[in-house]
Amino acid sequence: MKKKDKGFIYEKEVSEMIDDEMIDERYGLALGRIREMKNEDTVEAPFREFFHKMAEFVLMIDEVETLILDGQNQKLELEELERWNHRLYQDILPDAYGTSYGNPTYAVGQFGEEYGQILSFLYTELRGCIAYAFEQKTEYLDILFELLIEIYNQFEEGKPEIGRIKDSIYWYASDYCDVFVADRVRTQIDPTEDFAVDIVKNCNLDDLRYLYQFGEYISENELRTAGHLKELPKEVIQKMADVYTEGYREGFVNTGKDLSKKEVVDIQYVIGFERVLRQAFQNFQDMGLKPVLYRSGVSVLTKREHLKSGYYGAIANKQYEYDHRNDQALFLDKKFVERKLEVLQTTFEHYKETAVKSAGPACIEMFGEEPFIPQQKEEVLKLTKKQEELQLQFYSRQSQIMNHYIPGEERSFTIISYPVPEIGEQYEEIFDEIIRINTLDSKTYKKVQQAMIDVLDQGEYVHILGGNGNRTDLKVKLHELKNPEKETIFENCTADVNIPVGEVFTSPVLEGTNGVLHVSKVYLHELQYQDLEISFADGMIKDYSCGNFDDEEKNKEYIYENILHKHPTLPLGEFAIGTNTTAYVAAKKYGIEDKLTILIAEKMGPHFAVGDTCYSWSEEVKLYNPDGKEIVAKDNSVSIRRKEDVSKAYYQCHTDITIPYEELKRIAVVTREGQEIVLLEEGRFVLAGTEILNEPFN
Repeated sequence: MKKKDKGFIYEKEVSEMIDDEMIDERYGLALGRIREMKNEDTVEAPFREFFHKMAEFVLMIDEVETLILDGQNQKLELEELERWNHRLYQDILPDAYGTSYGNPTYAVGQFGEEYGQILSFLYTELRGCIAYAFEQKTEYLDILFELLIEIYNQFEEGKPEIGRIKDSIYWYASDYCDVFVADRVRTQIDPTEDFAVDIVKNCNLDDLRYLYQFGEYISENELRTAGHLKELPKEVIQKMADVYTEGYREGFVNTGKDLSKKEVVDIQYVIGFERVLRQAFQNFQDMGLKPVLYRSGVSVLTKREHLKSGYYGAIANKQYEYDHRNDQALFLDKKFVERKLEVLQTTFEHYKETAVKSAGPACIEMFGEEPFIPQQKEEVLKLTKKQEELQLQFYSRQSQIMNHYIPGEERSFTIISYPVPEIGEQYEEIFDEIIRINTLDSKTYKKVQQAMIDVLDQGEYVHILGGNGNRTDLKVKLHELKNPEKETIFENCTADVNIPVGEVFTSPVLEGTNGVLHVSKVYLHELQYQDLEISFADGMIKDYSCGNFDDEEKNKEYIYENILHKHPTLPLGEFAIGTNTTAYVAAKKYGIEDKLTILIAEKMGPHFAVGDTCYSWSEEVKLYNPDGKEIVAKDNSVSIRRKEDVSKAYYQCHTDITIPYEELKRIAVVTREGQEIVLLEEGRFVLAGTEILNEPFN
């Protein structure tokens, strides 16, 4: 038996060696052809310059891979690494974007709409080679180099038919789905995929050159964040790591989930926080968990629009990312969706024993960048209505597959956030203030919030009325308690999975929830909204508008894509009242209200989440407040459909929208007997037992 095992291992090693040799051979052949491309004039103008530019980029990628393969990149001085980093990303930085082929507007201006959109897509997809070079994924480089050569060859024969180029892109997406998508699944659950983990664990974090080993864009934010953490006392770093990891552990304890069955924690963060992560790794190890760190998707096959998931550095140009959010429009059809789902299913099945050991995500978010309002461009690729439907079907089925192999009732999460230096001149002071906010004593809040819940549990609905120019007038229907002695509607949030402390929340009854939600300015998923207004009828979004653009249609499209995520409507999945007045006062003091992450902002007033409830995929898990009462308001009339057809129960999105205290006139609970009990009046807490929350205002 042992001889057979050894023989199998030997055969496997030989097979991998042969595969590696074939990959290296493909790489050499493709690189040689692209080197010739750089000096050829076989393609007509204006396309010739595009392919020359692409050839230059590929040759630069080869330089990078050689540096990494030889270990020379780790010997470069900081200034040299900065120059290399700038060189890799310079063409899409805002100052150069106007004449970049990554800019659909410029590409369409040069080549016309169809050719411009396709070549801008190709340019963008090839930029993923930066990540692949750093991770030494030569096979990925082969695939992309060969795609470039295939399309170049078509242009050598004259101006090719659009359909022919689209076919090449379609088969690239379809044929290599089982490489890109399968690897993506594995890196999210398998701790042996340790490219980034190795950097965090083993690099000299006192030497900021380590930041350039990831292959991400590094800005002043990442450098100063890592530099600031280096100056903090060890006990502060320990405290930050402890709050982060303890919140994760408590998420399992408070929901009665068995953490001992798990072996892997999915860590997501922004580069610069490695010093805290290194200590967090140790804390997680003490819980029996190994970390997985995977790069946020860089291919149209692995990313979701312009959103980030995993680890990433600075976003070199948010407009560039936004412009390419719908690049799947070039190939998205039913056959491709089925192909991608098949790859997901097969991969999860193959790694099911690894997948079931995943405990869920532990996220460190960053905030403080200048609010981003994207340009709405006509030249970008857009999904057809049919493609939007297919995309939603895919996301729904993807969630079902993941939940089958990593059951929602067995996993948890935690999220914490900190500012980046771009937040302002008082960065260090603000950073220290956020540490304080993230570590506030939850015992005080637990008692105060329970006083609010005791009243809210008596309510038929809550009436939220805006003030000082805010047009909110919304009635939120509450679940009826069958056993008030043992049951409760609202969850008492005391900073476990959702840091910092400071909210009570529920899943409202949709039928009877009516009115208008308005906020003068809010920042959601890194996008700013001005004068956002959403109206509800029986808990579902009926209409919406904002004041970002002069064109009302553009405003509606902006909300439809980025808040509704292309759904015709969404339910009100959550209603909450934030109680963290300390965070609110700090935000006003430093003038950073519009730069806060929603994680903190949602604790600074009432907030309303459109999309899934907070309990999606784990509604059957019994939850209890600190007073021992079971939380029973977890479903609504949409989520309950999971019992008949799970595809109709979830939307795969959850967006919190907060009304700041200064825009509030009143929040009142109305009981079934018609009695009105006021919780907040003119932005201040007035309910007996909650007055302590007003102290930070003074």
